[in-house]
Amino acid sequence: MDFVTLQVINRPKEETDMMQRRLYPIGIQTFSKIREGNYLYIDKTEYVYRIAHSESSYVFLSRPRRFGKSLLTSTFHSYFEGRKELFEGLAIEKLEKEWIPYPVLHFDMSMAKHMDEKRLKQMLDYMLSEYERKYNCGIADTDANVRLANLIKRAFEQTNRQVVVLIDEYDAPLLDVIHEEKNLPTLRNVMRNFYSPLKACDPYLRFVFLTGITKFSQLSIFSELNNIKNISMDEPYAALCGISEEEMQTQMSDDLDLLADKLKVTRDEIIGKLKENYDGYHFTWPSPDLYNPFSLLNAFADGKMNSYWFGSGTPTYLIEMLNKYGVAPQQIGGQKVFATAFDAPTEQMTNITPLLYQSGYITIKDYDARLGLYTLNIPNKEVRLGLMESLLPHYVPPTETERAATLTAYLFDSIDRGNMDEALQLLQTFLSTIPQCDNTDYEGHYQSLLYVIFSLLGFYVDVEVRTPRGRVDVVLRTHSTLYVIELKLDKTADAAMQQIDLKNYPERFALCGLPVVKVGINFDSERRTLGEWKIEEE
Repeated sequence: MDFVTLQVINRPKEETDMMQRRLYPIGIQTFSKIREGNYLYIDKTEYVYRIAHSESSYVFLSRPRRFGKSLLTSTFHSYFEGRKELFEGLAIEKLEKEWIPYPVLHFDMSMAKHMDEKRLKQMLDYMLSEYERKYNCGIADTDANVRLANLIKRAFEQTNRQVVVLIDEYDAPLLDVIHEEKNLPTLRNVMRNFYSPLKACDPYLRFVFLTGITKFSQLSIFSELNNIKNISMDEPYAALCGISEEEMQTQMSDDLDLLADKLKVTRDEIIGKLKENYDGYHFTWPSPDLYNPFSLLNAFADGKMNSYWFGSGTPTYLIEMLNKYGVAPQQIGGQKVFATAFDAPTEQMTNITPLLYQSGYITIKDYDARLGLYTLNIPNKEVRLGLMESLLPHYVPPTETERAATLTAYLFDSIDRGNMDEALQLLQTFLSTIPQCDNTDYEGHYQSLLYVIFSLLGFYVDVEVRTPRGRVDVVLRTHSTLYVIELKLDKTADAAMQQIDLKNYPERFALCGLPVVKVGINFDSERRTLGEWKIEEE
């Protein structure tokens, strides 16, 4: 036995664990850095090859933030530069035989967030100047569109090869003003002007790839680029971004075992926890289940479950748009719609569905091919809890959010133990001691309040659940009990219970496999809290 082997055997356990630990590319979006640094890379290169050799040379992909769009764009960059050494051992190595290097113009528009018209033009100037120096263009005092056209032609002439143009997060300058009638058209015109040469330069272009979160109409942004292929809902590319169940269980198999060992659960249990928290995305149908890559990688890196994707930044425009369209928390998801209702230009939307879908807050859960209807819903536990936390200030003043967080812990404990009476007492006391927001004199406000709070507990909750004789206001399901809840405002708990019995709501849930408990609640609008309640086992 040699000295090196003895060294490994005699290492402390902590050091051995460090040797086993994988390098996760948290926040790293550059393909070359991941490959050269030996970070984990989920192999998507077969898709890269197929897209690069598809019928269309102009391709657009929409995916939510932090879903791998920038890494994919960077992978295209390395591929078209002919950097064969970076792709050793990956799927594309067996597909590509020539590895021809092309001139690549890569514009990351995420650098242009939160800017007015003047600063946006300055940022475009900076991006163009960098490539103009590389290709000895000479910086002319002309518009960005003329400079981009000249740059493409110059790169073509210097290299005698067609040019690849990559535009990542094309819509980043527009997202923060999507709800502003004044600023959106102004910034949109700047970007439309910048992108306008792409069609005219077609003879000089090998490939154009654009990514973004939202889908703007071709008329407004790509008025000249009418030959762009949108692959966002194309089934062959369903797993292009995100991490599929198969990819996780094969390419991350050792990671699953290490995480299960750290959390002292079985491999199947850890897969269940990861699926509950981070899985559930579909961008077409049929589609494999897709995990949010940002959250999944962070969970493996930290060795625990946390709200990574949602906690990395809920766009303010989302909350503002929910307010603008008057969307109640329980109205997010649970819809059956045609594709045109969500895969639609956001600046033409008449409701918030396209923005919620394209931003990743709801996703496709089913498809009825006969009717052409898609079922949309919140993808997983992380997004549901994050949304409810963001909406809680609409029901609890910001000064009380810390107390509300503590309340949810006590509520969870009470309901988890099957003591609904204790939980409602806690809620009654809490609501009676805080200043209330306006517009609380209608039943829907209290339905929304219960929906938000019960969702934060992590239990399954639904509202307006259809039964053969009517609709149940709230259905709450724990691991041991299913609660059928009817709400009244300024009436009595007896009236609520009578409605449950009259319409025989429990009948709808007789086969759920759990005991059914009926709960009738009356809210007192004057006191702005629970007035009285009745609880009966079925």
